[in-house]
Amino acid sequence: MSATEEALRHREKKARIKAAKDRLYASRTGRKGLLLVHTGKGKGKSTAAWGLVVRALGHGRRVGIVQFVKGRRQTGERAFFARFPELVELRVMGEGFTWETQDRDRDIRAARAALAEARRMLTAPDFHLVVLDELNIVLRYGYLPLEEVLAVLAARRPDLHVVVTGRNAPPGLVEAADLVTEMVEVKHPFRAGIGAQLGIEY
Repeated sequence: MSATEEALRHREKKARIKAAKDRLYASRTGRKGLLLVHTGKGKGKSTAAWGLVVRALGHGRRVGIVQFVKGRRQTGERAFFARFPELVELRVMGEGFTWETQDRDRDIRAARAALAEARRMLTAPDFHLVVLDELNIVLRYGYLPLEEVLAVLAARRPDLHVVVTGRNAPPGLVEAADLVTEMVEVKHPFRAGIGAQLGIEY
């Protein structure tokens, strides 16, 4: 086959693909507020959510963030979001990981306070996106009833996008979600004795 024939065949193939894609995209005209779940044992669940926050900020959209578990330790994302006080409302409601507090009643109180903040944001008129960071953790430990959380999510503003992060997303939440991504750990430096590092883990 000559170079000219190969180029023609390539162009024809790509034209067929483009026509099929155009038909597909033309049929996808629905719009709604999406419920996204980032779960799995691999790293990147919250990190992916921060990417969505940055994307919303790039469009000048307002974002709400409730952190259910992570404590008061300063992180790069919090320092960055603080630069956008008119666009980002961030509520750090957790007191650290559950093995740090070692107090179930205290963890439950913190989870309930965080859910109250989430409920307020989910019905507020001005948010484009709300991130419920590590909500799956408090659900896994039974700090909040799944049925109550699902009801709060279902009562959100119809055009509002919500991201829920954390390992072990319960089946009921997975069923309710529009998009679910499972992060799979293939390799992690922690297993080679390397600790959390600035700009990577926090």
